[in-house]
Amino acid sequence: MSAVDYDTLIPNNVDLSSDARLKRALEKWYPQYLDWWKTVGPEGFQDCEVYLRTAVSVDRDGWAKFGFVKMPQYRWGILLAPREEGRKIAFGLHKGEAVWQEVPGEYRAMLRRLIVIQGDTEPASVEQQRYLGATAPSLYDMRNLFQVNVEEGRHLWAMVYLLQKYFGRDGREEAEALLKRRSGDPDRPRILGAFNERTPDWLSFFMFTTFTDRDGKMQLESLANSGFDPLARTTRFMLTEEGHHMLVGRTGVARVVQRSSEVMREQGITDPHDIDSVRQHGVIDLPTIQKKINFHFSVTLDLFGAEVSTNAANAFNAGIKGRFGEPRINDDHQLHDDTYPVEQIIEGELKQVNMPAISAINARLLDDYISECANIVISWNRVIAEQGFDYELQLPHRGFNRQVGEFSEHFVSPTGELITESDWVQMSTDWLPSVADGDYILSLMKPERRAGHFAPWIAPPKAGIDGKPGDFEYVRIAASSRN
Repeated sequence: MSAVDYDTLIPNNVDLSSDARLKRALEKWYPQYLDWWKTVGPEGFQDCEVYLRTAVSVDRDGWAKFGFVKMPQYRWGILLAPREEGRKIAFGLHKGEAVWQEVPGEYRAMLRRLIVIQGDTEPASVEQQRYLGATAPSLYDMRNLFQVNVEEGRHLWAMVYLLQKYFGRDGREEAEALLKRRSGDPDRPRILGAFNERTPDWLSFFMFTTFTDRDGKMQLESLANSGFDPLARTTRFMLTEEGHHMLVGRTGVARVVQRSSEVMREQGITDPHDIDSVRQHGVIDLPTIQKKINFHFSVTLDLFGAEVSTNAANAFNAGIKGRFGEPRINDDHQLHDDTYPVEQIIEGELKQVNMPAISAINARLLDDYISECANIVISWNRVIAEQGFDYELQLPHRGFNRQVGEFSEHFVSPTGELITESDWVQMSTDWLPSVADGDYILSLMKPERRAGHFAPWIAPPKAGIDGKPGDFEYVRIAASSRN
């Protein structure tokens, strides 16, 4: 089951050729997918050869190969991690029972909804990022963008396979709808709010792949424990590809921070808050980077849903969606009498309230996510300190700028103080990117298409892709299009 069959229109390791009905359905969907890709996928570079990795197996080692390919010819496919013989459901009311190979009738609607929501995020991010190639700060970064895009496309294929195979006509209709919604479209938007936000510049892209793709990782790991075995196996392999997306974000922001700090040191700027002086030298000032962190982090927190959630409790009880790191958690994995602390606003004060753990599944997942993000910000601060500056980027409080959950009807500062609506209106421009901030960042977005060169607002990476040298031409662009 580890080898991928590439002698077919749709590469797969699920023996697709033995299921004629499913094969026909997916082959009918394939041209619709290509039309979507060419219409709202990466703009202007569909005919360029890009140095991309393609999965050739689902083994832990040697699972991908690298080579030049035009993106519309990328071999998207259906890849599931190997089946674990004797696997049991590890949590919820069905703990200890054999995992399901077919959809349990009583959980059909719940499973379909989870798969559709996950599937909707994949094409949404491609749509959000479709214009970024035109302003790529290097061919290295352009290639990373396109790698993220084609793999998000493959993750869409993963969810469409589940819908088409296990949900009949309903699944086929949902698969078609995934190609009809559009990020940011007022009439047919994507399901989750963060996937309707614009990604107009490369700092936004790096923040998105740092924070929002990390939410994707947390959700996928929760689903990788699912009692519905095909979903668990699908998401386990998706996690193999997801790691690169988060790496692109984390290192991308680090390179922006590094270049800004280097320029301040070279130009003798001692105060990082002196925004005008920093911007005179064509880099992004640290306070604006902080604003971008505030925005992308807070918008991503809303993706987790309400901290106290009946839906999350039902999915856990059903054995459909576990917790992050479920096998490593030391409890009974059924949560009959357990509690979990949830931060709430009680009589105008922030307080920790012990809630039934089964109701606080999302709150626990949110805590795990915040802990990971805090470590990333620490790594960015090391870059600043290495250049000799006493300035620290920070995550805002979990209640800051929230539209979903415990804090959605309150106003909370980045440092966690409850404030009035009028104070929020007055001060939020100091905490979130302004139109002027966005315009300045956009003014820096000038493409660099010479191999081995980088835009002046970002530092080069520490290493190339697949061991390639610094001047490797990751994207082959016609000479007439280089300027």
